[in-house]
Amino acid sequence: MSALQVELVAADRKVWSGEASMVRARTTEGELGIMPQHQPLLGVLVSGEVAIHGDGGVQEVTIDSGFLSVEHDRVTIVADTVEAPHSRA
Repeated sequence: MSALQVELVAADRKVWSGEASMVRARTTEGELGIMPQHQPLLGVLVSGEVAIHGDGGVQEVTIDSGFLSVEHDRVTIVADTVEAPHSRA
């Protein structure tokens, strides 16, 4: 299975970038899970948790608000504020 190329950006800095098998985030339409070969998407994010599932475990951050873009296995998440990432195995 191919991997997603993910970039997580706050208004003032790049927070994280790398490969992932799945991204989970909450949009105005509800919780969303993105895996490789997902259809193109532009979503408005609400305050809450974003989880990036990769080889090293799950990177979780808390965002304020922002948007998420998916196209050709590239996921870009732009948020107003991002609390420091933490990971769990």
